[in-house]
Amino acid sequence: MLAVSFGVAGALALIWTNPSFDEYEAHAGDQLVLLAAEELCDENALSMLLRLWVKDCSALVTSQRGALADLAGRFTTRWNFGIGSVYVTQIGSKTLLPGLSLPEAEVVSLGLAGRFVILRAETNPGFEE
Repeated sequence: MLAVSFGVAGALALIWTNPSFDEYEAHAGDQLVLLAAEELCDENALSMLLRLWVKDCSALVTSQRGALADLAGRFTTRWNFGIGSVYVTQIGSKTLLPGLSLPEAEVVSLGLAGRFVILRAETNPGFEE
């Protein structure tokens, strides 16, 4: 009987801490800021003209956290299982500037106990050949 009580208490705790879609959007926005800064702010990623124009690339990318979170939310499907949720985000290749596009990406994440764990992530580079 004690084991059943602990099992029920554990299940209720997982249900209570199952992250919401808004929490996933915020998490995805943070992750996209890190990836975009790494991808775009590299010395060789931007042309010389853009590097002259963009003085603080990482601050510029960070300022777009809300927009990146919204973008992730629009391309995410959530399966809510009560005790946890599976999120699948699929972003297709979109051209940002001539020769530079968003990478194609698919990320499968598990939201459980107030945390997110990336189960699978696949990307194709956004640079046009």
